[in-house]
Amino acid sequence: MKTTSAPGPSVAELVAAAHVVSLPMRVRFRGVTHREVLLLDGPAGWSEFSPFPEYDDHESAPWLRCAIEAGWQGFPAPVRTTVPVNATVPAVSAAQVESVLSTFDAAHTVKIKVAEKGQTLHDDVARVAEVRRLLPGAALRVDANAGWTHEQALAGLEALAGFELQYAEQPVAGIEGLGRLRAEVIRRGLGIRIAADESVRKESDPLAVARAGAADLIIVKAQPLGGIRRALDLVAEAGLPAVVSSALDSSVGIRAGVALAAALPELPHACGLGTVSLLEADVSVERYEARDGVLDLRDVQADPDLLRRHAAPADRRQWWIDRLRRCARLLGAEPS
Repeated sequence: MKTTSAPGPSVAELVAAAHVVSLPMRVRFRGVTHREVLLLDGPAGWSEFSPFPEYDDHESAPWLRCAIEAGWQGFPAPVRTTVPVNATVPAVSAAQVESVLSTFDAAHTVKIKVAEKGQTLHDDVARVAEVRRLLPGAALRVDANAGWTHEQALAGLEALAGFELQYAEQPVAGIEGLGRLRAEVIRRGLGIRIAADESVRKESDPLAVARAGAADLIIVKAQPLGGIRRALDLVAEAGLPAVVSSALDSSVGIRAGVALAAALPELPHACGLGTVSLLEADVSVERYEARDGVLDLRDVQADPDLLRRHAAPADRRQWWIDRLRRCARLLGAEPS
């Protein structure tokens, strides 16, 4: 895969540009009720560094590379000015689905989380069924975040096949697991395409899933893949349809995802970039949320008052600054 270097700020410059916030969620998502993110006020614009807390420094460093690209280099030229997005339904009860969907504008496509720890297939089916009841004409997709075993995935996809899913995102872990499951799904005629997410962004070789024929399409995220230009290179080399998604970013981080989607030569599916609607609070006065199911390409600015209002506690700010320093050193940044 081709690489693209971006201008490199020093560690001291990154720290000086950093703001750490804690944003409350409307519903629990990925087990969290507050989303912590570190924002950078760079010379080319605001950018975001927000790997999840459990990620180690080596997994987190590409997220910082993306933030540096966005804040110091800027975005590549777009080929479109609007990006269609899906609504996202976390692993809530069926009774909560309508309330979650009400926060999204024009949910023509919905991604539904399944395989949550502590829940059952019955919970998943009930959640998907409720979305289908409320939105009979919407395109539905499910995301298991590699939470199923092979047998659980087959049982789950068979139970969900009647809902005419657009695809199932990372139903099982690993490239070998995806390939085995995809072959069995085809053999059984379930008619559900398999999308790779973790098997792209968490692998040392993100192109391996495409070479193995383990997926029908790939999910790409600007931060985990080390930036927009690197992600564009990956999609070009993979030769598979791509869906751009977020990592539960603030409006600033979503802007990078939209820049990636806007620069792709082809965009056959709605993108998972509507997740600002899951946040109770944001860092931008003009939240980067969809209107009529699309995001318009525009600049996003962090608001000083919102940065102060949602500033993370001192101990959490220091935790993020220490993490920033370590990841910057892994990327070869100079101390000052």
